[in-house]
Amino acid sequence: MVRAIMHGCNGKMGQVITGLIKADEGIELVAGIDPYTGIDNDYPVFERIDQCDVKADVIIDFSNAKAVDDLLDYCTDRNVPVVLCTTGLSKEQLGKVKKASEKTAVLKSANMSLGVNLLMKLLRDAAKILGPAGFDIELVERHHNQKVDAPSGTALALADSINEAMDHTYEYVYDRSQVRRKRDQKEIGIFAVRGGTIVGDHEVIFAGADEVIEFRHTAYSKTVFGKGAVEAAKFLAGKPAGAYDMSDVIRF
Repeated sequence: MVRAIMHGCNGKMGQVITGLIKADEGIELVAGIDPYTGIDNDYPVFERIDQCDVKADVIIDFSNAKAVDDLLDYCTDRNVPVVLCTTGLSKEQLGKVKKASEKTAVLKSANMSLGVNLLMKLLRDAAKILGPAGFDIELVERHHNQKVDAPSGTALALADSINEAMDHTYEYVYDRSQVRRKRDQKEIGIFAVRGGTIVGDHEVIFAGADEVIEFRHTAYSKTVFGKGAVEAAKFLAGKPAGAYDMSDVIRF
């Protein structure tokens, strides 16, 4: 039985994962971390990570960028693997994530969904064929009106998967309203829509001469991300120090 700590346990994703783990015989939650303690959980909840004295095999993180620095310090000091799902990290924090992976196992993914990670593979394959053929690439992401970061971490990860396949020759363009010029062939337009209760929708468009190919992933609930996070936690427990991602979990 894998013993896990839920970092951000009383947030929406924390509660989704709490419910999923209750029904999973291979993992249990032994503690939670959240500054809000007004929810009655079946495990002890600490307001700060440094207050937690419960031993665990892995930490699942769905919190916010401000809490990640203390989390990484905790994990490296105690050599606890962490599934890092929080997005919107700064360049400095991403550097800290890389350093942490030298001391403990860190699995970081902009999106924990199986479908999104399959989409990344398909986009790499498509880009290698359609990019050299002159197809323009545009990406539109849609999320609920409470999401604070834009573009989404998943949108950037999808763009990165294309750019990696094309030897990083593309430039990302987020706003064309300030510059009046034709689109450059070596750019990926990335646009964010925020509204209502949209869980997550990502559309990638390859537009060529007289034909358009579209790839799209739509999440209808947060459960798809929670399931991936739980599987990642079970995979990461006991792993040696290093940087991991969802491709290691699902073995594409």
